[in-house]
Amino acid sequence: MAKANDNTQALRAVSESTNQFSSSFFKSVAEEKSDNLIMSPLSAAVVLAMAAYGARGETENQFRKLLHLPSPDSFGTSGYQMLIDNLNNVEENKLVLANKVFSAEQFGIKRSYKDLTENYFRSVTQLVNFSKSEEAANIINTWVEQTTNNLIKNLISPGDVDSTTSLVLVNAVYFKGQWKNKFNPRLTHDMPFHINKNTVKNIPTMYRQGTYNYGEIPDMNAKFIEIPYKGDELSIVIILPNEIDGLAAVEKKLENSSISEILRHGFSRDVNLYLPKFKVESTIPLNSILQKMGLTDAFTTRANFSGIADARLLISKVIQKAFIEVNEEGSEAAAATGLSVRPLSSFWSPPKPIEFCVNRPFLSIVKYYNVILFIANVMF
Repeated sequence: MAKANDNTQALRAVSESTNQFSSSFFKSVAEEKSDNLIMSPLSAAVVLAMAAYGARGETENQFRKLLHLPSPDSFGTSGYQMLIDNLNNVEENKLVLANKVFSAEQFGIKRSYKDLTENYFRSVTQLVNFSKSEEAANIINTWVEQTTNNLIKNLISPGDVDSTTSLVLVNAVYFKGQWKNKFNPRLTHDMPFHINKNTVKNIPTMYRQGTYNYGEIPDMNAKFIEIPYKGDELSIVIILPNEIDGLAAVEKKLENSSISEILRHGFSRDVNLYLPKFKVESTIPLNSILQKMGLTDAFTTRANFSGIADARLLISKVIQKAFIEVNEEGSEAAAATGLSVRPLSSFWSPPKPIEFCVNRPFLSIVKYYNVILFIANVMF
């Protein structure tokens, strides 16, 4: 019983730390992007955690602070293990979280690190000849494509790896969900969407009347609706600013609000829901963003990854590609994050349904219980 309690506490600790990272990570990325954006904070958190458990000294301290890693270490590692296992056992929807370590053929990964990544991150280590950069990139990209149902292509380019690359850590997450209650395609019509105060565009918009978790978030000057997928383990939360140009303010406030806090504002309500169909794809170089968030040493000669190998290493590149599509059937989403390391060189209901009309830029969050899998801002 004590073991089960420890496991539950470890899972909760990692879920909370991942969400803390998610909010600040999304804000940091969104500040640098002025158009549609889709990202998976979970994908980034998992691949960075794999690197963190091989870091030592000040490099490790910076990872711990960035990722809010739980103490003791056994809570962190077993928490990630449980989270990955739970996500890969979702019923009624397709959800895959996969990790892989691609190691240079001559590179001596410590047995303890190999065991840690394989046991706790369900990762497999594959030897690659990085001096054949095109072949190496192709091996990595083929694995990512297969894991993400061919949605994420060309995560790594041949120019990202060369004979000095020691290690590439890759995480891929793929999700295909069916709505608990599907939208009728016959009710989908073009409706005006206010891209900004001066620009309106007609967008195919789905309609459904149903009972949803709906709430208002006064401190964000926004409202939200939660739309469940089959099985009720996963849902998408749409946060809609009250003002046409209110999305940036919502994104800033999100950093200090957890998804569970937001959902506590909600009640079960009858809603007339108008939701645009959307598809968003993003490629996000993360080196400078992570450095701004405090992960400075890992990219420099000060890096200490002595838990991975005796050779001196630094991170050369962190990149994420992500994709989401939402339509009448449900959602399909995928993301992959690659990290390469090289040696130094209230219960009240109104009598009539509430109208929730998504006709201006909005936030979309796909979550598993209260763990954020994907965040998108959609501006068309």
